[in-house]
Amino acid sequence: MLCGLHQAGVSLLNLCSWLNAGVNVWPLLSQVRVSVHYCGLNFADILACQGLYQEKHALPFTPGMEFSGTVKETGENVSAVKEGQRVIGATGVSAMAEECIVDEKALWQIPDNVSSEDAAVLPVAYGTAWLALHHRARLQPWETVLVTAGAGATGLAIIDLAVSVFQAKVIAAAGSDPKCQLVLENGASHAVNYSQNSLREQVAALTGGRGVDVAIEAVGGDIFKAALRSLVWEGRIVVMGFAGGKIPSIPANLLLLKNVSAMGVYWGRYQQEDFPLFSSAMSSLLQYCQEGKIHPRIGAVFKLEEVNEAFNHVLQRKSTGKVIISMK
Repeated sequence: MLCGLHQAGVSLLNLCSWLNAGVNVWPLLSQVRVSVHYCGLNFADILACQGLYQEKHALPFTPGMEFSGTVKETGENVSAVKEGQRVIGATGVSAMAEECIVDEKALWQIPDNVSSEDAAVLPVAYGTAWLALHHRARLQPWETVLVTAGAGATGLAIIDLAVSVFQAKVIAAAGSDPKCQLVLENGASHAVNYSQNSLREQVAALTGGRGVDVAIEAVGGDIFKAALRSLVWEGRIVVMGFAGGKIPSIPANLLLLKNVSAMGVYWGRYQQEDFPLFSSAMSSLLQYCQEGKIHPRIGAVFKLEEVNEAFNHVLQRKSTGKVIISMK
């Protein structure tokens, strides 16, 4: 049975007609129908629904960039996964549903000892963190990392990977004392509340005036500038997002004076531009999880019918860790 074609009600006669007419049905033969267990909720999903995300989707569409689930049906040319296997998927859209149809290249098998809940956290949050630390910043074991928005899903993933996998030291910045306590409980060596005191001054005090080797920045505005000024000679800052709502300008003289590098990390783009690297990230993260090296933190679980409450939970910045939607 041809997954996708069957779902659309396409008959064998229609398929033959398409083939005779020269229509390329090859991509349909590599599709997989998945029963979704959990869908990760990202701020990007909310922006997409508001029409504000950099990738525009034609209406109507179903949001949802990542999920965990079970393979229900495969196209004739699918070889990477089999019916009954648990998988994670990176779709960009359509995952916030009881079932979705995706290409086999967007799926990775979940190891037996990894829960579907934890697996649903990996693609976006940990995928972004891995690309930021490993591929962009080239983090080394002896270095110190500053991560802003440290109590969010990706911030906690950065702390987890930096400490447990890359053997680096982490200073995590957050906007409240409870969030600062949370990052300390999750592996950060130090926590900085940037809503109360100068981020730059606090980082300087914690590092004896030296600064940090790497900054992973997700707030924007003045926090970005403070993180940039906190870098050591030949330090690296990786832009991950603008949770504060203000996109900063980069003072180029600061790049010059300290020979620092400023770069970005856009998780979803790697799936199209460098799929081998993207897939390597997914495989590595599943292996880390299987080996118990990383421990994804789930901040809240909402049912599908509570999706509006889940969106508001994220919009109001109440989330600490990953918010996931349960389809079961």
